[in-house]
Amino acid sequence: MRFVISSIETEFRRYRKLGDATIDQLTSGELCEVPPRSGNSVAMIAWHISGNFRSRFTDFLTSDGEKPDRDRESEFAPRSVAREEILRKWNEGWDVLFRALSELDDGNLERTVTIRTQSLSVLAALHRSLAHASYHVGQMAFLGKMLKGPDWRYLTIPPGLSEQVNRNPTA
Repeated sequence: MRFVISSIETEFRRYRKLGDATIDQLTSGELCEVPPRSGNSVAMIAWHISGNFRSRFTDFLTSDGEKPDRDRESEFAPRSVAREEILRKWNEGWDVLFRALSELDDGNLERTVTIRTQSLSVLAALHRSLAHASYHVGQMAFLGKMLKGPDWRYLTIPPGLSEQVNRNPTA
């Protein structure tokens, strides 16, 4: 059975879609723009999410989720790269995640995995990863909105339309 795994996978896909929609609205320059006071650009966050997923979900059930070849610090290095390179990196991480999830069922939830030598249940590790991804995707959306200003296309319910959506939520 995959009831819980499917639910978690659905949420990961929802956040990926929000990240995709953010990236789609930004130019290559905007994607790489570092906000004032040394924040992270959308590209840096995408690099980090990808690196995290590749590390955590490669050999998910059998090796420590912090792989020795991961260079986490470099994920936060400012970079000036084309949109295609950002998308390649972004997609690479999500592909590793979804491949690992496809191999799980609810019977795996109580198994133990290790992240930085800390033992966690598979369920706890998945919740931790989902929370981590949603945190960073939210940062990406915030940066996108900040960069686009009035040209930003809302990813969820735009301001002023809550009542309309509540009357017809499937429209």
